[in-house]
Amino acid sequence: MREAIQRCELDLRGSVVLTEAAIAAYVVTPILAAMAGADRVYAVTRNTRYGSVADVTAETQELAKRAGVEERVKIILEKTQDIVARADIVTNSGHVRPIDHLVVSHLKPSAVIPLMYESWEYRSVDVDIAACHEKGIAVAGTNERHATIDVFSYLGIMAVKLLLDAGVAVYRSRVLVLCDNPFAPFIENGLSAAGAAVNRVACLSKVRDEDIYDAIVIALLPTSTPSLEHADAIRIKTCWNGAVVAQFWGDIRRDAFIEHDVPLWPIQAPALGHMGILPSEVGPEPVIRLQCGGLKVGEVMWRARKSGLNPNQTVQVAIQSGYADGVAVLASNKK
Repeated sequence: MREAIQRCELDLRGSVVLTEAAIAAYVVTPILAAMAGADRVYAVTRNTRYGSVADVTAETQELAKRAGVEERVKIILEKTQDIVARADIVTNSGHVRPIDHLVVSHLKPSAVIPLMYESWEYRSVDVDIAACHEKGIAVAGTNERHATIDVFSYLGIMAVKLLLDAGVAVYRSRVLVLCDNPFAPFIENGLSAAGAAVNRVACLSKVRDEDIYDAIVIALLPTSTPSLEHADAIRIKTCWNGAVVAQFWGDIRRDAFIEHDVPLWPIQAPALGHMGILPSEVGPEPVIRLQCGGLKVGEVMWRARKSGLNPNQTVQVAIQSGYADGVAVLASNKK
């Protein structure tokens, strides 16, 4: 965590941060903010299937104590109006979501929201962009491919882990990768480096029936409708019977695949729009890198707003810094 802060030159002295307190590797987020000098860090948590409030609180307090920042990290159970109003930097992390119109209405105009992912991955249920634009709240995604963040380089390792967990050896396995987004080369390169024979295409219609596959990795950008439907399940069963369909990212009609006895992984369906494997499943390093990078985007925007720049200028400064990845997708979502 110290190395990540040094790499990003993260300096949050003088700021108030609102983020989440979570379990396992995701415990690092509020601690990183405090280690980077934030005056106060409010960390929202709740009971989930991953851990109870008591578990999260204990892990957060223990790590904060080890880092010597326990007095500046406060666990909270809800986003009260007074706490939201104090925040300079608000992350769109799990327990902070949704940052809806009501939450935005309580933010001070100079507050900023760094998305803890790239802007093209934006989900409208996470942040009300129209409300942010209306109030003048600067929002920007995190450039996960920035040299000091470099989270995308873990995508291939994550794909290997996903297949290994599904019982696919990867080495000498024949793997079809369906990917229509910037994840594509990273997933392909990771699987190839592990010894798989990989065919990467953007959609299933471009695959020949006569090809042979041991596994099909789905990494498609989530949309309003499932990426693979009933007809796709039938085709996969008919042409590549026994191939495991590994859901890396992107929603599919799981009931259709189950109906036709197509092997699926992970067994438990990911939430709509969410990944089937988290970066934390290959260790804490990618999580630390991503959370530190997101906080850096927040720092750059916060300092720009403090200097008197308007929201558009603020986002441009963040993009020019290299840490933010752009707002084209965000702008298109404004109603």
